[in-house]
Amino acid sequence: MNAEIGVLYAAGVAYLGLLFFIAHASERGWLPERWVRHPMVYVLSLGVYATTWTYYGSVGFAAEQGYHFLTIYLGVTLAFVLTPVLLMPTLRLVREQQMTSLADLFAWRYRSPWTGLIVTLFMLVGVLPYIALQIRAVTESVAVLTDQTTPHFLALGFCVTLALFAVLFGARHITPREKHDGLVVAIAFESLVKLLALLLVGAVALFSVFSGPAGLSQWLSDHPEALDALYAPVTQSSWYSLMLLAFAAAFLLPRQFHMLFVENMDPKALQTASWAFPLFLLLLNLPIPLILWGGQASGLTMATDYFSLGLAAQHSSSLALLTFIGGVSAASAMMIVTTLALASMCLNHLILPARIRNQTLAQGNLYRWLLWGRRLLILSVIALGYGFYWLLEFREGLVQLGLISFVAVAQFLPGYLALLFWPRATRAGFISGLLGGIGIWVITLIMPLLQESGLAIPAIDLPLLLGWAGTDRWTFSTFWTLFVNVSLFVTVSLLTRPDSEALARRRGGADETLYALQSFSDIRDLDDLQRRLAEVLGPETAAQELKQALSDLNMRADALKPGDAQKLRGRLQRNLTGLLGPMLANIIIESQLKLTPQTRVALAHSLRFVEERLEHSDVRLRGLAAELDTLRRYHRQVLHELPLGVVSLSPEEDILIWNYAMGTISGINGRDMVGQSLKTLKGPWVGVLRAFLRSEDRHLYKTQMNIAGRQRWFNLHKSAVDTPAAGIQNANELRGTVILIEDLTELHDLENEVTHRDRLASIGRLAAGVAHEIGNPLTGIASLAQNLKDEHRPEEIDKSITQILQQTRRINNIVQSLITFSHAGEAPPTAPTAVNVHNCVAEAIQLLQLGQSSKGLQCQNRSSPELHVLCDAQQLLQVFINLINNALQASTSGDRVLINAAVMGDKIEVRIEDEGPGIAEELLDRIFDPFFTTKAAGSGTGLGLSVVYSILQDHGGTIHAENRPQGGACFTVRLPAAQELNPA
Repeated sequence: MNAEIGVLYAAGVAYLGLLFFIAHASERGWLPERWVRHPMVYVLSLGVYATTWTYYGSVGFAAEQGYHFLTIYLGVTLAFVLTPVLLMPTLRLVREQQMTSLADLFAWRYRSPWTGLIVTLFMLVGVLPYIALQIRAVTESVAVLTDQTTPHFLALGFCVTLALFAVLFGARHITPREKHDGLVVAIAFESLVKLLALLLVGAVALFSVFSGPAGLSQWLSDHPEALDALYAPVTQSSWYSLMLLAFAAAFLLPRQFHMLFVENMDPKALQTASWAFPLFLLLLNLPIPLILWGGQASGLTMATDYFSLGLAAQHSSSLALLTFIGGVSAASAMMIVTTLALASMCLNHLILPARIRNQTLAQGNLYRWLLWGRRLLILSVIALGYGFYWLLEFREGLVQLGLISFVAVAQFLPGYLALLFWPRATRAGFISGLLGGIGIWVITLIMPLLQESGLAIPAIDLPLLLGWAGTDRWTFSTFWTLFVNVSLFVTVSLLTRPDSEALARRRGGADETLYALQSFSDIRDLDDLQRRLAEVLGPETAAQELKQALSDLNMRADALKPGDAQKLRGRLQRNLTGLLGPMLANIIIESQLKLTPQTRVALAHSLRFVEERLEHSDVRLRGLAAELDTLRRYHRQVLHELPLGVVSLSPEEDILIWNYAMGTISGINGRDMVGQSLKTLKGPWVGVLRAFLRSEDRHLYKTQMNIAGRQRWFNLHKSAVDTPAAGIQNANELRGTVILIEDLTELHDLENEVTHRDRLASIGRLAAGVAHEIGNPLTGIASLAQNLKDEHRPEEIDKSITQILQQTRRINNIVQSLITFSHAGEAPPTAPTAVNVHNCVAEAIQLLQLGQSSKGLQCQNRSSPELHVLCDAQQLLQVFINLINNALQASTSGDRVLINAAVMGDKIEVRIEDEGPGIAEELLDRIFDPFFTTKAAGSGTGLGLSVVYSILQDHGGTIHAENRPQGGACFTVRLPAAQELNPA
């Protein structure tokens, strides 16, 4: 084929225009979202790894190095096999911290202004040969097809066209929060074009040149040297070096890092890529031996790198054009993504740090300034690549030229692995190792390249000096650059001390882990926060970033809670990391949103933050840290599984713990309450808990509350937590409170039920006495009524009627006493009133004397009629009935039961004494326990004294039991005096 240069250029521009349309259609939503976000689109976008050195150069590399050409892809396969431990943790970190480049990652871990600067400059210099390689491949492919010397304006036109596309669709968004969907789809389409073109050329070689598999087998039999040439280099030591370089390049090349992590739209897609991307590379490399042998069999005279073009041109002009488009596709994808990544690195670590010295990043719209800054940097990087191509004369093959960049990128591998697996690594060690590796790389690879291009560079034969003369230069360069790098990295790291923030970032993810425990921002309100940010970012950018941070945290500006300012600070730092890079974001946050260690810790936020970090952390704790975390989980589970309700509060009354039992008791989910203020509680709980929290009492018994329309009873207990914040310098003591809530509802209901049955049984036992007492007045009424029939004198009739009424009232009093006793405790307790002690004791005696057990016994009520206690009348009657009844049951015929009452300060003391055998000393401490009784089985429930104790406790009273010296027992009851507590 003898095509005109203009036609090829037009075809290349038309193809890039097609990519432009595909990207535009994706951005505008013309393509179904399920296509754009499909995992296979993400997998194909990673095909940016396959540049012109794969598309063209692999054939030439196979001709020189045999099956070594496979090492470039086997190394990548190994990296993707290790996705769960190597790539997935990085993806989570990049997404969480909104990083945009490898320089951001290293600057975040090895925090120093020099880290990002050195990484960016070295990456830029190391990748320039690779960019120049793409320009060279496109121009040489034109020369192969036209048989003419390619003018430099063609390379320039290619660079300008690519720069336009990169600017329009590679720099549309400011932050990594917004993915370049159109760019990803366009790169995926380019990968399909490359794969299709190579497979078609391979098919031409197999079926047109060799007439099928049988012909290929015959040709290989006739030319055994072809197979020998592929197998011979495999035994050389460079096999492992090349695999190592490809392993590092799989995720450290700027374009790979960008497509793998920055443009990832769904973490699950990376799991698909772990097997699908190696499969894609395998398909891409299957035709390479066929193309090599087909070119040799066809007698092609051009460089082996371009055998695919030669074979296509021999058989079809259309296939030759498609193959050329595939080469343009491979070059353009690499250059677009690489320049986009390098522009972000240069802006964040070269340009912006210089501007921040002026205290203001941009006078106007910072977003617009950043957008145009990235675009200009994309043009600059492409211009540098073109300048590198134009100044230097390359005698290297495409793959050899690309390997120079691979060795450069491999210098970041020690720092990357240490970031994931070695917390002891320091920034001094990282920088020292990187500079050492760079020095060896320059001596062994760059200086020879400059010499071959005609520049006067002094020669340093390092292999000869070290006794490695004759060694493959890739093996030599890879080994010594990494040996010096790792040696310096490890040695300096062991000699220097890692800073605490670096350790925190390695172990937990974000550096605010320490800040959340150590200090709190001195931000007063949102207006204050926005004003401080505006001093550096400008008013418009500060307002937008604050609005975005609130949206990310699902917060409302008018409903901020304690600790929210700290969350905002952390969120702003992550968002600014994506916008400006980690170093600049840290400088802005540290200078404008200062932390004040003297401020009291926001305990609820801090502990909740640490809990969440530990629960969701992917870091596997070891040693003492793992044991402490296990102990923490165990103790926390114990608190949550306790049958008592547990509420732990911070000094600011923020809820730290709301366990499962408390959720069941209150009907409020603990997940919704942790971190919230106590005053946000609904229903009666907020009033009860806040009142109890402020009271001096440490215990609150039998508190009655209406929960969901049902009366419930609770005991509340509280304990202050007063411990210093260990390890936190200049911090005040942490003072919190733990409240235990004991649900007594079921026990209260059970006590009432058993007591009620006991009362009914007592009424049954009183039945005979009641019948006798009612029988006498009934006999009198009957006699009086009979006499009235024959009585005509008015005065006698009135007298008889009066006597009948007296007897009727006597019967009514007996019946009412029984009714009162039987229903005591069933109705909700009324408000305490002034109750006459003498009358209440008299009523109890009258009721008990109806029973047979009272016969032959004397009950003497010696209490003064003037004494009143503050109590519920029905419940006080039950107290006296239980106590006097116990005294009667302990007495024998002829014994007395004495009831005395006296004033004791602000209390009324009532003493019930009997002349029985008394109570065994060892049982005095147990008689008020529920269900404890000294009676024979079936003779008592053991609840009488327990109920008495509960009633008195509810009324602020006490009861004490002792034995009298002269024999018998004495129960002393103390209740608040009505005249003292309620004079009215």
